[in-house]
Amino acid sequence: MTSLYALCDCNNFYASCERVFDPALNGKPVVVLSNNDGCVIARSSEAKELGIPMGQPFFQIRNLVESGQVRAFSSNYTLYGDMSNRVMQTLAQFTPNLEVYSIDECFLDLGDFYSIDLQAYAWEIKNTVWRWTGMPVSLGVAPTKALAKLSNKLAKKSGKANGVLVLTDPNHIRKALEITKIDDVWGIGGQYAAFLKKRNILTAYDFTNLSESWVKQHMTIVGLRLLKELRGEACLELEEVAPPKKGICTSRSFGKRVNSFNDIQEATATYAARCARKLRRQKSCARLVTVFVTTNQFSANDRQYYNSKTICMPVATNSDLELTYYANIALKAIYRDGYFYKKSGVMVTEIVPENQVQLDLLDIVDREKHSKLMEVIDELTDRFGRSKVRVATQGTDNSWQLNSNYKSPCYTTKIKDLQQVWMA
Repeated sequence: MTSLYALCDCNNFYASCERVFDPALNGKPVVVLSNNDGCVIARSSEAKELGIPMGQPFFQIRNLVESGQVRAFSSNYTLYGDMSNRVMQTLAQFTPNLEVYSIDECFLDLGDFYSIDLQAYAWEIKNTVWRWTGMPVSLGVAPTKALAKLSNKLAKKSGKANGVLVLTDPNHIRKALEITKIDDVWGIGGQYAAFLKKRNILTAYDFTNLSESWVKQHMTIVGLRLLKELRGEACLELEEVAPPKKGICTSRSFGKRVNSFNDIQEATATYAARCARKLRRQKSCARLVTVFVTTNQFSANDRQYYNSKTICMPVATNSDLELTYYANIALKAIYRDGYFYKKSGVMVTEIVPENQVQLDLLDIVDREKHSKLMEVIDELTDRFGRSKVRVATQGTDNSWQLNSNYKSPCYTTKIKDLQQVWMA
Protein backbone atom coordinates (compact mmCIF):
# COMPACT_ATOMS: atom_id res chain seq x y z
CA MET A 1 0.00 0.00 0.00
CA THR A 2 1.36 3.38 -0.98
CA SER A 3 -1.63 5.66 -0.35
CA LEU A 4 -2.71 6.67 3.11
CA TYR A 5 -5.33 9.18 4.19
CA ALA A 6 -6.58 10.60 7.45
CA LEU A 7 -10.02 12.11 7.85
CA CYS A 8 -10.19 14.64 10.65
CA ASP A 9 -13.73 15.51 11.73
CA CYS A 10 -14.70 18.05 14.42
CA ASN A 11 -17.05 16.55 16.99
CA ASN A 12 -20.45 18.29 17.21
CA PHE A 13 -18.81 21.21 15.43
CA TYR A 14 -21.30 24.07 15.91
CA ALA A 15 -21.93 23.19 19.55
CA SER A 16 -18.20 22.80 20.18
CA CYS A 17 -17.54 26.28 18.73
CA GLU A 18 -19.92 27.74 21.30
CA ARG A 19 -18.24 25.78 24.11
CA VAL A 20 -14.75 27.03 23.29
CA PHE A 21 -15.68 30.49 24.55
CA ASP A 22 -18.13 29.44 27.27
CA PRO A 23 -16.73 26.48 29.25
CA ALA A 24 -19.85 26.54 31.44
CA LEU A 25 -21.58 24.80 28.51
CA ASN A 26 -19.40 21.69 28.89
CA GLY A 27 -21.47 18.70 29.91
CA LYS A 28 -24.76 20.50 29.23
CA PRO A 29 -27.21 19.92 26.36
CA VAL A 30 -26.53 22.46 23.59
CA VAL A 31 -28.44 22.94 20.34
CA VAL A 32 -27.82 25.30 17.43
CA LEU A 33 -30.79 26.61 15.47
CA SER A 34 -31.34 27.17 11.77
CA ASN A 35 -31.91 30.52 10.10
CA ASN A 36 -34.72 32.45 11.80
CA ASP A 37 -34.34 30.19 14.84
CA GLY A 38 -36.61 27.74 13.06
CA CYS A 39 -35.37 24.27 13.93
CA VAL A 40 -32.46 22.32 15.40
CA ILE A 41 -29.54 21.84 12.98
CA ALA A 42 -26.80 20.78 15.42
CA ARG A 43 -26.72 19.07 18.81
CA SER A 44 -24.19 18.24 21.48
CA SER A 45 -23.95 14.64 22.68
CA GLU A 46 -25.98 15.56 25.76
CA ALA A 47 -28.77 17.00 23.60
CA LYS A 48 -28.83 13.80 21.55
CA GLU A 49 -29.15 11.77 24.75
CA LEU A 50 -32.20 13.86 25.69
CA GLY A 51 -33.83 12.61 22.49
CA ILE A 52 -33.79 15.93 20.62
CA PRO A 53 -33.76 14.97 16.91
CA MET A 54 -32.22 16.89 14.03
CA GLY A 55 -34.73 19.19 12.40
CA GLN A 56 -37.02 19.45 15.43
CA PRO A 57 -38.92 22.78 15.37
CA PHE A 58 -37.64 25.11 18.04
CA PHE A 59 -41.07 25.89 19.46
CA GLN A 60 -41.35 22.23 20.52
CA ILE A 61 -38.32 22.52 22.81
CA ARG A 62 -38.68 26.16 23.81
CA ASN A 63 -39.85 25.09 27.27
CA LEU A 64 -36.61 23.16 27.79
CA VAL A 65 -34.60 26.24 26.84
CA GLU A 66 -36.61 28.63 29.00
CA SER A 67 -36.35 26.27 31.99
CA GLY A 68 -32.56 26.09 31.59
CA GLN A 69 -32.43 22.38 30.77
CA VAL A 70 -31.08 23.07 27.28
CA ARG A 71 -28.95 25.94 25.95
CA ALA A 72 -29.92 27.15 22.49
CA PHE A 73 -27.90 29.34 20.09
CA SER A 74 -28.83 31.02 16.85
CA SER A 75 -26.52 30.16 13.94
CA ASN A 76 -23.33 32.21 14.11
CA TYR A 77 -21.68 31.36 10.81
CA THR A 78 -19.06 34.08 11.17
CA LEU A 79 -17.77 32.40 14.32
CA TYR A 80 -18.06 28.89 12.89
CA GLY A 81 -16.26 29.83 9.67
CA ASP A 82 -13.37 31.43 11.54
CA MET A 83 -13.02 28.46 13.91
CA SER A 84 -13.04 26.13 10.90
CA ASN A 85 -10.19 28.12 9.32
CA ARG A 86 -8.18 27.82 12.55
CA VAL A 87 -8.66 24.06 12.64
CA MET A 88 -7.67 23.67 8.97
CA GLN A 89 -4.56 25.84 9.44
CA THR A 90 -3.56 23.66 12.38
CA LEU A 91 -4.01 20.48 10.35
CA ALA A 92 -1.84 21.95 7.58
CA GLN A 93 1.12 21.69 9.97
CA PHE A 94 1.02 17.90 9.67
CA THR A 95 1.03 17.35 5.91
CA PRO A 96 1.71 19.48 2.81
CA ASN A 97 -1.39 18.11 1.07
CA LEU A 98 -4.92 18.32 2.43
CA GLU A 99 -8.49 18.71 1.19
CA VAL A 100 -10.98 20.79 3.13
CA TYR A 101 -14.01 18.58 2.56
CA SER A 102 -16.53 20.63 4.55
CA ILE A 103 -16.64 23.23 7.29
CA ASP A 104 -15.80 20.55 9.89
CA GLU A 105 -14.03 17.83 7.89
CA CYS A 106 -10.63 17.60 6.25
CA PHE A 107 -8.73 14.84 4.43
CA LEU A 108 -4.98 14.70 5.04
CA ASP A 109 -2.60 12.94 2.67
CA LEU A 110 -0.29 10.74 4.78
CA GLY A 111 1.03 8.69 1.88
CA ASP A 112 4.69 8.89 2.97
CA PHE A 113 4.01 8.17 6.65
CA TYR A 114 3.84 4.35 6.71
CA SER A 115 7.25 4.14 8.37
CA ILE A 116 6.16 6.08 11.47
CA ASP A 117 3.88 5.12 14.37
CA LEU A 118 0.56 6.13 12.80
CA GLN A 119 -1.39 5.72 16.02
CA ALA A 120 0.95 8.10 17.85
CA TYR A 121 0.95 10.56 14.95
CA ALA A 122 -2.85 10.59 14.79
CA TRP A 123 -3.00 11.27 18.53
CA GLU A 124 -0.49 14.08 18.10
CA ILE A 125 -2.78 15.65 15.49
CA LYS A 126 -5.84 15.28 17.72
CA ASN A 127 -4.11 16.72 20.79
CA THR A 128 -2.54 19.61 18.86
CA VAL A 129 -5.89 20.69 17.42
CA TRP A 130 -7.32 20.60 20.93
CA ARG A 131 -4.46 22.65 22.42
CA TRP A 132 -4.36 25.24 19.63
CA THR A 133 -8.09 25.71 19.01
CA GLY A 134 -10.04 24.06 21.82
CA MET A 135 -11.93 21.92 19.28
CA PRO A 136 -12.42 18.17 19.91
CA VAL A 137 -11.79 16.07 16.79
CA SER A 138 -11.85 12.44 15.71
CA LEU A 139 -9.44 10.86 13.23
CA GLY A 140 -9.73 7.85 10.98
CA VAL A 141 -6.63 6.68 9.10
CA ALA A 142 -6.78 4.20 6.20
CA PRO A 143 -5.38 3.45 2.71
CA THR A 144 -8.26 5.18 0.85
CA LYS A 145 -10.60 8.12 1.41
CA ALA A 146 -13.68 5.89 1.66
CA LEU A 147 -11.99 3.67 4.25
CA ALA A 148 -10.74 6.73 6.14
CA LYS A 149 -14.33 7.99 6.28
CA LEU A 150 -15.48 4.61 7.58
CA SER A 151 -12.62 4.53 10.09
CA ASN A 152 -13.52 7.99 11.34
CA LYS A 153 -17.14 6.99 11.92
CA LEU A 154 -16.05 3.97 13.95
CA ALA A 155 -13.53 6.08 15.90
CA LYS A 156 -16.41 8.26 17.10
CA LYS A 157 -18.60 5.33 18.13
CA SER A 158 -15.95 3.17 19.79
CA GLY A 159 -15.11 3.86 23.42
CA LYS A 160 -11.94 1.83 22.98
CA ALA A 161 -10.77 3.95 20.03
CA ASN A 162 -11.57 7.15 21.94
CA GLY A 163 -11.61 9.23 18.78
CA VAL A 164 -8.63 7.76 16.89
CA LEU A 165 -8.68 4.63 14.71
CA VAL A 166 -5.99 3.46 12.28
CA LEU A 167 -7.09 0.85 9.73
CA THR A 168 -4.13 -0.53 7.80
CA ASP A 169 -4.21 -4.20 8.77
CA PRO A 170 -6.31 -6.21 6.23
CA ASN A 171 -7.97 -8.21 9.05
CA HIS A 172 -8.94 -5.03 10.88
CA ILE A 173 -10.27 -3.51 7.67
CA ARG A 174 -12.41 -6.59 7.02
CA LYS A 175 -13.83 -6.49 10.54
CA ALA A 176 -14.63 -2.78 10.15
CA LEU A 177 -16.43 -3.48 6.87
CA GLU A 178 -18.44 -6.30 8.47
CA ILE A 179 -19.78 -4.14 11.30
CA THR A 180 -20.60 -1.14 9.11
CA LYS A 181 -24.18 -1.05 7.85
CA ILE A 182 -24.65 -0.31 4.18
CA ASP A 183 -26.60 2.87 5.15
CA ASP A 184 -23.48 4.22 6.87
CA VAL A 185 -21.14 3.87 3.90
CA TRP A 186 -19.91 7.20 2.54
CA GLY A 187 -21.38 7.79 -0.92
CA ILE A 188 -24.35 5.42 -0.63
CA GLY A 189 -27.54 7.45 -0.29
CA GLY A 190 -30.96 6.38 0.82
CA GLN A 191 -32.15 5.12 -2.57
CA TYR A 192 -29.06 3.00 -3.22
CA ALA A 193 -29.14 1.69 0.36
CA ALA A 194 -32.77 0.54 -0.10
CA PHE A 195 -31.87 -0.95 -3.48
CA LEU A 196 -28.99 -2.95 -2.00
CA LYS A 197 -30.93 -4.09 1.06
CA LYS A 198 -33.58 -5.62 -1.17
CA ARG A 199 -30.79 -7.79 -2.55
CA ASN A 200 -29.59 -8.76 0.94
CA ILE A 201 -26.54 -6.53 0.75
CA LEU A 202 -26.63 -5.28 4.34
CA THR A 203 -23.05 -4.33 5.23
CA ALA A 204 -20.05 -2.65 3.65
CA TYR A 205 -18.38 -6.07 3.52
CA ASP A 206 -21.33 -7.51 1.55
CA PHE A 207 -20.89 -4.65 -0.90
CA THR A 208 -17.16 -5.38 -1.41
CA ASN A 209 -18.04 -8.95 -2.48
CA LEU A 210 -20.10 -7.78 -5.44
CA SER A 211 -18.69 -8.01 -8.94
CA GLU A 212 -17.34 -4.85 -10.55
CA SER A 213 -19.51 -5.28 -13.63
CA TRP A 214 -22.71 -5.58 -11.54
CA VAL A 215 -21.88 -2.47 -9.50
CA LYS A 216 -21.02 -0.43 -12.60
CA GLN A 217 -24.25 -1.54 -14.29
CA HIS A 218 -26.50 -0.65 -11.35
CA MET A 219 -24.57 2.17 -9.65
CA THR A 220 -22.57 3.74 -12.51
CA ILE A 221 -18.86 4.51 -12.46
CA VAL A 222 -19.28 6.36 -9.16
CA GLY A 223 -20.38 3.16 -7.44
CA LEU A 224 -17.50 1.26 -9.04
CA ARG A 225 -14.99 3.73 -7.65
CA LEU A 226 -16.52 3.34 -4.20
CA LEU A 227 -16.28 -0.45 -4.49
CA LYS A 228 -12.58 -0.23 -5.32
CA GLU A 229 -11.99 2.26 -2.51
CA LEU A 230 -13.56 -0.08 0.05
CA ARG A 231 -11.36 -2.88 -1.29
CA GLY A 232 -8.30 -0.74 -0.57
CA GLU A 233 -7.62 0.63 -4.06
CA ALA A 234 -7.35 4.43 -3.98
CA CYS A 235 -9.48 5.96 -6.75
CA LEU A 236 -10.39 9.32 -5.23
CA GLU A 237 -7.57 11.84 -5.11
CA LEU A 238 -7.43 14.89 -2.88
CA GLU A 239 -9.03 18.07 -4.21
CA GLU A 240 -6.45 20.47 -2.81
CA VAL A 241 -8.09 23.37 -4.63
CA ALA A 242 -11.88 23.42 -4.60
CA PRO A 243 -13.29 23.62 -8.14
CA PRO A 244 -15.20 26.83 -8.98
CA LYS A 245 -18.92 26.58 -8.39
CA LYS A 246 -21.10 26.34 -11.48
CA GLY A 247 -24.00 28.07 -9.77
CA ILE A 248 -24.26 30.31 -6.72
CA CYS A 249 -27.45 31.02 -4.80
CA THR A 250 -28.01 33.32 -1.83
CA SER A 251 -31.41 33.17 -0.19
CA ARG A 252 -32.88 33.65 3.29
CA SER A 253 -36.28 33.59 4.90
CA PHE A 254 -37.33 36.95 6.27
CA GLY A 255 -37.45 37.51 10.00
CA LYS A 256 -41.08 38.61 9.68
CA ARG A 257 -43.86 38.62 7.12
CA VAL A 258 -43.00 41.23 4.49
CA ASN A 259 -45.42 42.98 2.13
CA SER A 260 -43.37 46.07 1.31
CA PHE A 261 -41.57 46.26 -2.01
CA ASN A 262 -38.81 48.37 -0.46
CA ASP A 263 -38.02 45.68 2.14
CA ILE A 264 -37.90 42.93 -0.48
CA GLN A 265 -35.82 45.16 -2.76
CA GLU A 266 -33.26 45.72 0.01
CA ALA A 267 -33.08 42.00 0.78
CA THR A 268 -32.76 41.01 -2.87
CA ALA A 269 -30.06 43.62 -3.51
CA THR A 270 -28.16 42.32 -0.49
CA TYR A 271 -28.34 38.75 -1.78
CA ALA A 272 -27.17 39.88 -5.22
CA ALA A 273 -24.18 41.66 -3.68
CA ARG A 274 -23.27 38.53 -1.71
CA CYS A 275 -23.42 36.47 -4.90
CA ALA A 276 -21.09 39.00 -6.52
CA ARG A 277 -18.59 38.71 -3.67
CA LYS A 278 -18.65 34.91 -3.89
CA LEU A 279 -17.97 35.18 -7.63
CA ARG A 280 -14.99 37.46 -7.01
CA ARG A 281 -13.57 35.11 -4.39
CA GLN A 282 -13.41 32.30 -6.96
CA LYS A 283 -12.31 34.72 -9.71
CA SER A 284 -15.40 34.16 -11.80
CA CYS A 285 -18.16 36.11 -13.50
CA ALA A 286 -21.79 35.17 -14.23
CA ARG A 287 -23.96 35.85 -17.27
CA LEU A 288 -27.40 34.89 -15.89
CA VAL A 289 -29.07 36.24 -12.76
CA THR A 290 -32.31 34.73 -11.43
CA VAL A 291 -34.49 36.29 -8.75
CA PHE A 292 -37.32 34.46 -7.00
CA VAL A 293 -39.91 35.37 -4.35
CA THR A 294 -42.31 33.17 -2.41
CA THR A 295 -44.96 33.43 0.26
CA ASN A 296 -45.23 31.09 3.26
CA GLN A 297 -46.71 27.86 1.92
CA PHE A 298 -47.46 26.68 5.46
CA SER A 299 -49.68 29.66 6.28
CA ALA A 300 -53.25 28.59 5.55
CA ASN A 301 -54.60 32.12 6.07
CA ASP A 302 -52.40 33.84 3.49
CA ARG A 303 -52.77 33.97 -0.28
CA GLN A 304 -50.01 32.00 -1.96
CA TYR A 305 -47.68 33.22 -4.67
CA TYR A 306 -44.36 32.13 -6.17
CA ASN A 307 -42.52 33.49 -9.17
CA SER A 308 -39.05 33.85 -10.62
CA LYS A 309 -37.37 35.82 -13.38
CA THR A 310 -34.07 35.21 -15.17
CA ILE A 311 -32.14 37.95 -16.95
CA CYS A 312 -29.27 37.43 -19.34
CA MET A 313 -26.82 40.29 -18.77
CA PRO A 314 -24.99 41.80 -21.77
CA VAL A 315 -21.60 40.83 -20.31
CA ALA A 316 -20.76 38.34 -17.59
CA THR A 317 -19.93 40.23 -14.39
CA ASN A 318 -19.04 39.98 -10.70
CA SER A 319 -19.76 43.61 -9.88
CA ASP A 320 -22.09 44.49 -7.02
CA LEU A 321 -23.36 47.43 -9.05
CA GLU A 322 -24.38 45.39 -12.08
CA LEU A 323 -25.78 42.38 -10.27
CA THR A 324 -27.93 44.49 -7.94
CA TYR A 325 -29.11 46.55 -10.93
CA TYR A 326 -30.29 43.54 -12.94
CA ALA A 327 -31.63 41.75 -9.86
CA ASN A 328 -33.80 44.80 -9.20
CA ILE A 329 -35.14 44.71 -12.76
CA ALA A 330 -36.05 41.04 -12.32
CA LEU A 331 -37.69 41.70 -8.95
CA LYS A 332 -39.87 44.48 -10.37
CA ALA A 333 -41.10 42.08 -13.05
CA ILE A 334 -42.32 39.45 -10.56
CA TYR A 335 -43.35 41.45 -7.48
CA ARG A 336 -47.11 41.61 -6.82
CA ASP A 337 -48.92 43.72 -4.26
CA GLY A 338 -51.28 42.13 -1.77
CA TYR A 339 -49.10 39.24 -0.62
CA PHE A 340 -47.10 38.57 2.52
CA TYR A 341 -43.71 37.32 1.35
CA LYS A 342 -41.63 34.85 3.33
CA LYS A 343 -38.50 34.59 1.24
CA SER A 344 -36.57 35.93 -1.72
CA GLY A 345 -33.34 34.84 -3.31
CA VAL A 346 -30.80 35.42 -6.07
CA MET A 347 -29.04 32.79 -8.17
CA VAL A 348 -26.25 33.37 -10.68
CA THR A 349 -25.38 30.84 -13.38
CA GLU A 350 -23.47 30.54 -16.68
CA ILE A 351 -20.33 31.16 -14.65
CA VAL A 352 -17.02 31.65 -16.46
CA PRO A 353 -13.47 32.55 -15.33
CA GLU A 354 -13.11 36.33 -15.03
CA ASN A 355 -10.20 36.29 -17.50
CA GLN A 356 -12.37 34.61 -20.16
CA VAL A 357 -15.33 37.01 -20.26
CA GLN A 358 -16.70 37.67 -23.74
CA LEU A 359 -17.06 41.44 -24.11
CA ASP A 360 -19.75 43.27 -26.10
CA LEU A 361 -18.95 45.84 -28.78
CA LEU A 362 -21.79 48.04 -27.48
CA ASP A 363 -20.79 47.68 -23.83
CA ILE A 364 -20.70 51.09 -22.12
CA VAL A 365 -19.66 49.93 -18.62
CA ASP A 366 -16.21 51.01 -17.43
CA ARG A 367 -15.20 47.54 -16.29
CA GLU A 368 -11.73 48.50 -15.12
CA LYS A 369 -13.28 51.10 -12.83
CA HIS A 370 -15.80 48.56 -11.53
CA SER A 371 -12.99 46.07 -10.86
CA LYS A 372 -10.97 48.58 -8.85
CA LEU A 373 -14.04 49.63 -6.88
CA MET A 374 -14.86 46.01 -6.02
CA GLU A 375 -11.27 45.45 -4.85
CA VAL A 376 -11.60 48.37 -2.44
CA ILE A 377 -15.00 47.15 -1.20
CA ASP A 378 -13.58 43.66 -0.60
CA GLU A 379 -10.62 45.08 1.29
CA LEU A 380 -12.91 47.14 3.51
CA THR A 381 -15.19 44.14 4.04
CA ASP A 382 -12.27 41.93 5.07
CA ARG A 383 -11.05 44.60 7.47
CA PHE A 384 -14.26 45.95 9.00
CA GLY A 385 -16.88 43.27 8.34
CA ARG A 386 -19.73 42.70 5.93
CA SER A 387 -22.03 45.51 4.75
CA LYS A 388 -19.84 48.37 6.00
CA VAL A 389 -19.82 49.56 2.38
CA ARG A 390 -22.84 48.71 0.28
CA VAL A 391 -24.88 49.62 -2.77
CA ALA A 392 -27.62 52.14 -1.95
CA THR A 393 -30.43 49.72 -2.88
CA GLN A 394 -29.30 47.43 -0.05
CA GLY A 395 -30.66 50.02 2.36
CA THR A 396 -29.72 50.58 6.00
CA ASP A 397 -32.80 49.53 7.99
CA ASN A 398 -32.79 45.81 7.18
CA SER A 399 -35.85 45.10 9.35
CA TRP A 400 -36.39 42.02 7.17
CA GLN A 401 -33.25 40.37 8.55
CA LEU A 402 -33.34 36.92 10.11
CA ASN A 403 -34.38 36.43 13.70
CA SER A 404 -31.29 35.60 15.77
CA ASN A 405 -32.54 35.95 19.31
CA TYR A 406 -30.00 33.52 20.74
CA LYS A 407 -26.88 34.49 18.80
CA SER A 408 -23.54 34.37 20.58
CA PRO A 409 -20.87 37.09 20.11
CA CYS A 410 -18.39 36.93 17.22
CA TYR A 411 -15.55 36.26 19.65
CA THR A 412 -12.78 36.02 17.07
CA THR A 413 -13.73 38.54 14.38
CA LYS A 414 -15.12 41.63 16.13
CA ILE A 415 -13.06 43.79 18.46
CA LYS A 416 -16.06 44.62 20.62
CA ASP A 417 -16.77 40.90 21.13
CA LEU A 418 -13.29 39.95 22.30
CA GLN A 419 -13.37 38.34 25.71
CA GLN A 420 -11.74 40.25 28.54
CA VAL A 421 -9.57 38.77 31.24
CA TRP A 422 -9.29 40.67 34.51
CA MET A 423 -6.26 40.06 36.70
CA ALA A 424 -6.85 40.30 40.45
